[in-house]
Amino acid sequence: MAEDRSMTAREAASNVIALEHADVLRESVAVMVREIMEAEIAQLAGAELGERAPERRTAQRNGYRGRRWDTRVGEIELQIPRLRTGSYLPSFLEPRRRAEQALVAVVQEAYVNGVSTRKVDRLVEQMGLRGLSKDHVSRMCRALDEQVAVFRSRPLEGAYPYLWLDAKIERVRESGGVRNKALVIAYAVHDSGIREVIGLDVGEAETEAFWSEFLFALKARGLCGVRVCVSDAHVGLRNAIARVLGCRWQRCTVHFLRDMLGHCARSQQPMIATAIRQIFRAESGAEAREHLKEVTERLSEPAPKVCQLLEDACEELLCFYAFPREHWPKLRSTNPLERVNKEIARRSDVVGIYPNDTP
Repeated sequence: MAEDRSMTAREAASNVIALEHADVLRESVAVMVREIMEAEIAQLAGAELGERAPERRTAQRNGYRGRRWDTRVGEIELQIPRLRTGSYLPSFLEPRRRAEQALVAVVQEAYVNGVSTRKVDRLVEQMGLRGLSKDHVSRMCRALDEQVAVFRSRPLEGAYPYLWLDAKIERVRESGGVRNKALVIAYAVHDSGIREVIGLDVGEAETEAFWSEFLFALKARGLCGVRVCVSDAHVGLRNAIARVLGCRWQRCTVHFLRDMLGHCARSQQPMIATAIRQIFRAESGAEAREHLKEVTERLSEPAPKVCQLLEDACEELLCFYAFPREHWPKLRSTNPLERVNKEIARRSDVVGIYPNDTP
């Protein structure tokens, strides 16, 4: 539980990476442990691999031995250095050590927040490598940084016809009080049918400028072919979608229904919710428009505000009917992001208020 209480908003975002891209994290953890083993064996041998230092050398290397290591990001095939005399067990394999957890946490956060030399240094200390030189720590940082850079700037090849955008507001403690920050997520379906988180970021606020910067970054990586973008009706987000992507926009029907229930009496809510849901379950766009017309006529007296909002939002609510029928359930709301949001919410429920969000 201690690691949850100390988690930052960016670390919560890193759990999204762990959820969707375990293979990427696994490769980066493998790179880090390889560097750690080389650093440890160099200390034991008194020399780096390939270095001629007879005056300092205390042992000779003797190749490698394979071993499988189960981690929270999957199984890693280790190549553990061997010595001609004596034995060597990597520090992260020693029993009762939480090195694997610390190592994975550092790698996860690096994918969201960038590589922190300070945190890698702290990781080295946690693993009992206090005698490690600055050059060794720098080498570990460079190795991880290369992996992170490849992932965060990885090209988005091919078309992504369906894109979902959402944001969660997290409370972050900073000097002077508690502030809200926005964690934004882009989830997409590739032409091949593969679904993935293609981007996420943490910003000061969910503004049009922040959303635009986020979407421009996705386009710079190659995002194209977006036919429809699904989101809530946040004005800044809508404007950013129109400005940067220029694609069709589907308003999330779940968010819309929730908003409508705030414009009527509690006693009216079940009846209004049933009527509105009927619109989104029609067999065609034409039938949905007929249902919408009937609903507005029926509710014109008991809920005139709801009727007006329904009529105004007709096209953006029924946009999903222009796409293949089998895709309708996914395209009419941001529910495909629900699994990702639940993971973040689970962390947020434990933390309550995140500590300072600085690296």
